[in-house]
Amino acid sequence: MPSNKSVSDAPIVQFTNCRILRSHQLQREDLWVREGKILNPEKLFFDEKGSADIQLDCKDSIIAPGFIDVQINGGFGVDFSLATDDFKAGIDLVSQKILSHGVTSFCPTLVTSPPSVYHQVLPQISIRDGGAHGAGILGAHLEGPFISREKKGAHPEHCLRTFEAGAFQDLLATYGSLDCVRIVTLAPEMKRSSEVIRELTKQGICVSLGHSVANLSQAEEAVQHGATFITHLFNAMLPFHHRDPGIVGLLTSDKIPSGRRVFYGMISDGIHTNPAALRIAHRAHPKGLVLVTDAIAGMGLAPGRHTLGQQVVEIDGLNTYIAGTKTLSGSVATMDTCVRHFQEATGCSVETALEAASLHPAQLLGIEHKKGTLNYDSDADFLMLNNGLYVQATYIAGEEVWRQDALGM
Repeated sequence: MPSNKSVSDAPIVQFTNCRILRSHQLQREDLWVREGKILNPEKLFFDEKGSADIQLDCKDSIIAPGFIDVQINGGFGVDFSLATDDFKAGIDLVSQKILSHGVTSFCPTLVTSPPSVYHQVLPQISIRDGGAHGAGILGAHLEGPFISREKKGAHPEHCLRTFEAGAFQDLLATYGSLDCVRIVTLAPEMKRSSEVIRELTKQGICVSLGHSVANLSQAEEAVQHGATFITHLFNAMLPFHHRDPGIVGLLTSDKIPSGRRVFYGMISDGIHTNPAALRIAHRAHPKGLVLVTDAIAGMGLAPGRHTLGQQVVEIDGLNTYIAGTKTLSGSVATMDTCVRHFQEATGCSVETALEAASLHPAQLLGIEHKKGTLNYDSDADFLMLNNGLYVQATYIAGEEVWRQDALGM
């Protein structure tokens, strides 16, 4: 086959016999990849007079962008909120294991912890590309400690903090550094939160509202100052009330600044949110829905006692509670499970379900030009799935990093 090597010597791979999720639709066309990027075949044919070096038959699989999990506390026995000597080995293990669930990028999440934990753990989290070693790390998600006591959920009360006179300096002193931080969850009703939201946003950090008793006007004010996300909608916030819908009201608020979109995380595990509530949120604001696992160290392990930061949690089936209570504490659902449950619960299209775990989190983080889509020139992070949305293979930068063995399919 003729191929023009003047542009690049790298091999061109053509994925055939597949349905590609592009422009919100599954399209029957081939996917072309070179040097970790998705190629425009027209440019290849007409400008370079090139063709494929390798052809792969996808056997009618769906090809979708890799999943992006922006809230994951750990998994497989690893807890990101514990300062251990082998923290790096732990984060490597999780990034490797989640490849089989279709996650190609993630934000390791720390729940409310003492300052000493942030000071030890955060310097050990480095933003990095994914590959055969595991999913890419987009930066840390710090959930707390600047949250409401009334809606602390599974967060340890003795570690909660408020903003004092030098609000942003308080935050810096607590975390130690913001170098690798991508998302901060805080309660917007706290005094001085507005200046903190403005400063974090100025530094390119996504501010999420959660674990909060904020009313709607407080939530709208936070969005006007730069907040763009809601942490696990419905969980750890005031329930919807028709006279003041609270943070939930942001989904249909007319006070969102022009050109801005509020996104919201949903734990679609069949436990944290009733399917009817999932449907209400999806129908009210479909383009803002971001699937998150909120997975804890017990994900992938047998039922029993595990940790979530400073707390002991108990896993019973898909339920996870703070030991000795009925307080829910994170999830043990995997991202591919959440995608399937979301599609089943809402009756949405396959395309919509897949975009809630890929395009929407990429848009939230402002990386949709390279992640979360299969557009030309974007990163070739993608999945092969069957019609039941079970992951068959995971690719990062065009390289296969995980494949379901033939017996397991």
